[in-house]
Amino acid sequence: MIETLPEVPGVTQRFVDAGGLRMHIAEAGTGPLVLLLHGFPESWYSWRHQLVALADAGYHAVAPDQRGYCQTGGPDGVGKYTILHLTGDVIALMDALGEQRAVVAGHDWGAPVAWHTALFRPDRVRGVIGLSVPYRPRGSAVPVAAMRAGIGDGFYMVYFQQPGVADAELNRDPAATFRRVLSSASGSGVIEGHIPGGHSSGPAISRPGRSIRPPRGSRTTAGSGLSGSTSSTLTCAKSSAPRMTAPGLPLRPARHLRTKGADNERQHGGTG
Repeated sequence: MIETLPEVPGVTQRFVDAGGLRMHIAEAGTGPLVLLLHGFPESWYSWRHQLVALADAGYHAVAPDQRGYCQTGGPDGVGKYTILHLTGDVIALMDALGEQRAVVAGHDWGAPVAWHTALFRPDRVRGVIGLSVPYRPRGSAVPVAAMRAGIGDGFYMVYFQQPGVADAELNRDPAATFRRVLSSASGSGVIEGHIPGGHSSGPAISRPGRSIRPPRGSRTTAGSGLSGSTSSTLTCAKSSAPRMTAPGLPLRPARHLRTKGADNERQHGGTG
């Protein structure tokens, strides 16, 4: 495991027991709870600016390393990373913090977790902030098969399906891998070769060898009154993490959820 834990003024870090999962969190401020869920391949550190800003605005902002990431880690079996497990972790984190309700913000792969936490437990969620990934109901096709047919075997979600292949390539030089991936997804990096063996980290940059900036992401909110942007920065990587699978999106949005688009302050190539 690679660990880099920079100090951020005003932000403290600790571990909590989230339903049996030893979860690492970073937090700042006091007041109503706002949970910040990072994307792939990121960690709590992506929210370092928002933690401080939300604390200054009178909120208790908490950004965990999600299941399978960084200091939280997690079980090896891929069956332990379903949307039910991930949303359950959010509820367990609220319980560990002694809170009944929270605004839940998610970026990239964290966005489906935020949306589905509200769908499964609307009694615990005051509002949803989705960055880069809006709510998408379940489609009629199997996600991986549809991505393979529409984008090709080189798309990173498809590439990750064969156990051991991506792990071996990405682990060959973790520091170089993360520099390429995060630089490419930032909107200012070069795309070519940023995922060994794969073509891209998102459909907006799905052709190898072309220097294409991803479009400005959309920010969707649901009655939260909060806003912000994220910054992808390498902090740590769990080298033995299980292979990725596309999460299922099994339910339609709750009736009280509404979305509206706005320009994001950052560019990001992730798709959830």
